Amino acid sequence: MSGYHQTRFAEDQRRDVLWKTLCDAYFQRHVRESDAVLDLGCGYGSFINNIRCASKVAMDQWSGAPQHLKPDVKAHVGDITDLSPIPDRSVDFVFSSNVFEHLTRPDFARCLTEVKRVLRSGGTLNIVQPNYRFCYDEYFDDYTHVSIFSDRSLCDALEAEGFRVLECIPRFLPLTIKSRLPVSPLLIRTYLALPFKPMGKQMLVRAQLATP
Repeated sequence: MSGYHQTRFAEDQRRDVLWKTLCDAYFQRHVRESDAVLDLGCGYGSFINNIRCASKVAMDQWSGAPQHLKPDVKAHVGDITDLSPIPDRSVDFVFSSNVFEHLTRPDFARCLTEVKRVLRSGGTLNIVQPNYRFCYDEYFDDYTHVSIFSDRSLCDALEAEGFRVLECIPRFLPLTIKSRLPVSPLLIRTYLALPFKPMGKQMLVRAQLATP
């Protein structure tokens, strides 16, 4: 991972524009003002900094992550396969963006076990990440990707681990902000409203414990 945040995942103001708009236009409807939200692999904090809720927790193995988080976010530096700093049944909304493809399958299973422990009854796991079915020729351009997930395999994996899939959008977002197209709130909101999403290569999957 040395140098990853200076090369492949460098800080980019467009990412903040994207996630602020996504929070306002989509995710906020699933998060109550009274909820506790956990961001797994928070990176620069673009999601957790912009969602509105009562309690915010973020975890990332990158030691530089806390300096990008707002004061109302409780930061933990560590591996997301070990959520021991977070109490049982204390989280309503778990979020993960572009993270699970970086984990081995055993680590993915360990992370889900921890997520099940910290989720409250009725809480949800919300995942955004590349959909291999639509970006197979670009998937491994990121040299830290180790596992392949499509919308089909991810849903099956979640159900095998005791989750019930609430929503699956195979084409939710383009793969990257690194394009010639401008990143603007108006264009993002327009894109989310389209019935068919051109260049949609990232999926969204929302799931809940099958037996809370």
